[in-house]
Amino acid sequence: MAERRVNVGWAEGLHARPASIFVRAASASGVPVTIAKADGNPVNAASMLAVLGLGAQGGEEIVLTSDAEGAEAALDRLARLVAEGLDELPETV
Repeated sequence: MAERRVNVGWAEGLHARPASIFVRAASASGVPVTIAKADGNPVNAASMLAVLGLGAQGGEEIVLTSDAEGAEAALDRLARLVAEGLDELPETV
């Protein structure tokens, strides 16, 4: 099981626009990914309602996991997106 722990880089946390960006990126990764608060239950990272339901705040640690083929690269890209609070997924990562 591949795992990445990262602090949310968006000041507003995973709400509205940042959550939408993250969910689109998770869906586009092509692998099933879960997201959780450091002490919480994992939810489907490709579900907008599930991601919003986490209530992850800026600076809070989240955990991304996947056990699918290609998980390492997908989690690296998603972790960078979240940590840096990017407006879109970097093409070169």
